[in-house]
Amino acid sequence: MKSDGAGVRPTEGSLQQDDVEAEEGALVARLKAGDERAFEILVRRESGRLLAAARRLVRDEAAAHDCVQEAFLSAFRAIGSFEPRSSIGAWLHRITINAALMRLRKQRRLAETPIDDLLPSFDADGWRRDTVDVPDGDPESELERRRVRDFVRGKIDMLPDGYRTALVLRDLEGWSTKEAADALGIAEGAMKVRLHRARSTLKRLIEPLWTGDISA
Repeated sequence: MKSDGAGVRPTEGSLQQDDVEAEEGALVARLKAGDERAFEILVRRESGRLLAAARRLVRDEAAAHDCVQEAFLSAFRAIGSFEPRSSIGAWLHRITINAALMRLRKQRRLAETPIDDLLPSFDADGWRRDTVDVPDGDPESELERRRVRDFVRGKIDMLPDGYRTALVLRDLEGWSTKEAADALGIAEGAMKVRLHRARSTLKRLIEPLWTGDISA
């Protein structure tokens, strides 16, 4: 009689994952050995994703390219200390975000800019003065995805930099509240307040999605 594990073949998914991990390990080894061809492969593979991440923070094409270039230079200098607890792509992504945050700090763009004019307003009884009717259904089922995405990104860009950066790090990049607070140099409690106000403001700004009018 065969044992329980006899004859069990690895699945196609597990084989593909093994191939990916082996390829990643080989690339890292080549990078650590100073293989210039490996660096070229890494730049081609990761540049687009890193540029998109940098754009979300600095909102300037030239500055975003500079951040990505700085990230690659930093990564190349530190490749010898890279440990594969995460993928090299994730490592580069974090370096790029840090480069973008450093650029914003240098430009003094993360000040606590007033946001009150963008927040919803309420009357003495606690009712919103600018309430809109929200129809049932997902607005993305009625609008082209690209148009909706561009609209939301435009509204995120309207947020003051301190609030926008908090929102991007926490909700788009998936950082924890503590990680985002540490990166911005603020207390965790202040980060929570900033994030709450940013979300409230964004919710108001994207209300045209629910009315079907995103020309505003």
